Amino acid sequence: MRFRFAFRRALWTGAIALLGAGPSFALTPEQAQKMAIGDGDARIAALQTAVQSPDAQTLLFIQALADGAVKVVDGKPIVVQGDKALDASSGESLSIAADALQAAEDAMVNNRMRGEIDNALAALKLLSAEPAVRREAAKALQGQVSDAQLPLIDKALAQETESDIRDRLGLLRAAALLSSDDPAKRQQAAALLGQSAQAATQTLLAERLQVETDPSVKQALFKSLREVKDRLAWGDRLGAIFSGISLGSILLLVALGLAITYGLMGVINMAHGELMMIGAYATYVVQGVFQKYLPGAFEWYLLASVPVAFLVSALVGAALERGVIRFLYGRPLETLLATWGISLMLMQGVRTLFGAQNVGVENPSWMSGGIQLMGNLSLPYNRIIIIAFALSVLAAVALLVGKTRLGLFVRAVTQNRPIASCMGVNTARIDTYAFALGSGIAGLAGCALSQVGNVGPDLGQSYIVDAFMVVVLGGVGQLAGTVVAALGLGVLNKFLEGLAGAVLAKIAVLLLIIVFIQKRPQGIFAMKGRSAEA
Repeated sequence: MRFRFAFRRALWTGAIALLGAGPSFALTPEQAQKMAIGDGDARIAALQTAVQSPDAQTLLFIQALADGAVKVVDGKPIVVQGDKALDASSGESLSIAADALQAAEDAMVNNRMRGEIDNALAALKLLSAEPAVRREAAKALQGQVSDAQLPLIDKALAQETESDIRDRLGLLRAAALLSSDDPAKRQQAAALLGQSAQAATQTLLAERLQVETDPSVKQALFKSLREVKDRLAWGDRLGAIFSGISLGSILLLVALGLAITYGLMGVINMAHGELMMIGAYATYVVQGVFQKYLPGAFEWYLLASVPVAFLVSALVGAALERGVIRFLYGRPLETLLATWGISLMLMQGVRTLFGAQNVGVENPSWMSGGIQLMGNLSLPYNRIIIIAFALSVLAAVALLVGKTRLGLFVRAVTQNRPIASCMGVNTARIDTYAFALGSGIAGLAGCALSQVGNVGPDLGQSYIVDAFMVVVLGGVGQLAGTVVAALGLGVLNKFLEGLAGAVLAKIAVLLLIIVFIQKRPQGIFAMKGRSAEA
């Protein structure tokens, strides 16, 4: 069965009830034939006429054309529902032999006709009872509306109650008037379209400017086109800033753990990216558990993944510190080589358990969609939530390091290990706790990254170098410097990508960091303290 006819009838009959007072276009056999058979221009003209004031059967027939459920028998169109034939204009059952029905030709729908049908159905959705449906329909029609749809747009505009949809409908009406024969109407439409922030409007104005002959209308078109371009340029700039902050928040999450293990403890941990990868795979495992055992609570699996990712990565980090790194303190080259080897082992272990291919981690429904601020500026919910999550983790780490007993011990051991040991601090245990904390934060970064990309064995390799650059640029041991460096590098990288491309942007950022470190080796924020040479 190609489509459920009874469901379509109920759907479109409900839509027709919203048409309000006024005469409807009653579909006749002749009109149905004009829409289904013949010259393409004549079919499109018949379709546009039918859409101006449709009845329920007209809508059902147009939907049948879109679904490919219209056939031609003896030069007349019919609608096929499974093994049944229905009259195109009345919807009544027809008695047609099964072999004749099977041999019937399909009503030809080429790309041009399909585009007109899609536009007609989108225009008819402007009369839906659901504001979300009307909003999406108005958005879909941007740049594709014609003056033939003016009656339907006017009817939708007259009964619309949502202010944002009314604004969109007003722009649609102006776009339709842009092809009017009256220069005054075209000039008025051009001025109205200058208020738009849609890329489709820019294209529409530019195309109309090429064929316009009236000088006053051309001037209005040129002015509106410039206004729309300026507005879209601001949308692009704000979009780049948001993308940069989003990237910076991810770098911040990755670098926070490194700021503890490298910045505070002085350990060059090349396996930090793999600890982040472990957090991402822990999220994948929790997702699988919820899918299998708790499908009704699947929407909340991500909340359960946060502590699991932290604990798993923290335990792996603690085992790494107790088993290897504690024997290498004060020997940075050996530490680098050992942790690099461990990173290779962890990647191979993940490949053995989960396979070499990337695995997919789904977004919960509450992280899908986004906020549409401008025509070319949308803020995805998953990015907004990750930014908020990164700031929350940052606040928690700052409180832990600055206000708790563990944070006091970590700072004491970092500043003067022998004196801290003399004061009764178990420095070996504090080293393990601090390294486990940094590893757990890396796991949280992996949990967040699983919501914006694929999870694979090489996930950590994409961020480890950037994370080290953030820590060094911000100032070793300085959380505030880590924040400034992460957000600054994220925004700078996105703006340079727009100018020079992704590869050249990476090179330019690296060169800028090298020059900065040459001039200021201590980073943005220098470590406060006194030395014998001061």
